Amino acid sequence: MKTCQLASIVVLLIICGHQTVQGQSKSKIIGIWYNTEKTARIEIMENENEMIGKLVWIRQNEGDPEVFLDVVNADTSLRNRPLMGLTILKGLKYNNGIWSEGEIYDPESGLSYTCELQLKKKDVLEVKGFLGDSWVSRTVEWNRVKK
Repeated sequence: MKTCQLASIVVLLIICGHQTVQGQSKSKIIGIWYNTEKTARIEIMENENEMIGKLVWIRQNEGDPEVFLDVVNADTSLRNRPLMGLTILKGLKYNNGIWSEGEIYDPESGLSYTCELQLKKKDVLEVKGFLGDSWVSRTVEWNRVKK
């Protein structure tokens, strides 16, 4: 009887420990990231069962408009919306170290792409965007914003 109880406790601890490790891995990309050019910061957060990313800072140069608008969006009805706070990453689901099945919006081109993210180092995030079939892609690296 005691052996059975001990085995049950060990199995329960292994299961709980495995779920904790998976939860920690899934959340490693949560935080604020610079885009490749360091002209914007994107905050990645969990929203229900997916990861999303919002524009939280855009570098302004002298002469830039006070509010950046989504002026090149393919959908003309969205061209007056502000870029600040805009969700540019959505639908990302975690699977074995890769956040995939998502979509990324590029405010410079006004187009959306299928995407996946992978943490290359603690503070380096690989962002891969796919146009149509997965054989046409572009990969960039984002760097975590240091506090």
